[in-house]
Amino acid sequence: MPTTKSYHAFLVSSLQDPEKAAAYLDSVLEDGDPQHIRLALKNVAEARASLTELSNAVKWRECYELLEQGEMPNLLMLVDLLNELNLRLSIAQKT
Repeated sequence: MPTTKSYHAFLVSSLQDPEKAAAYLDSVLEDGDPQHIRLALKNVAEARASLTELSNAVKWRECYELLEQGEMPNLLMLVDLLNELNLRLSIAQKT
């Protein structure tokens, strides 16, 4: 089995923990690379979706499909996705 698959499985498994998922996204957002952000969102969505009862499944699925296609959802879709995953987006002053 390729290493990337086992790493991906480990990553997705670890991101089922909401604190780890939040720290992971926070770190990637700090990096600022749009491709990394998109991939991190996809990984967290994959990990957390199995644990979360998605109240707005159609909107969530639409957002996730954008991530799967390599596109970035708009800000409101992103906020909705994070909300469904029991996470939130926040802004802080750079130090």
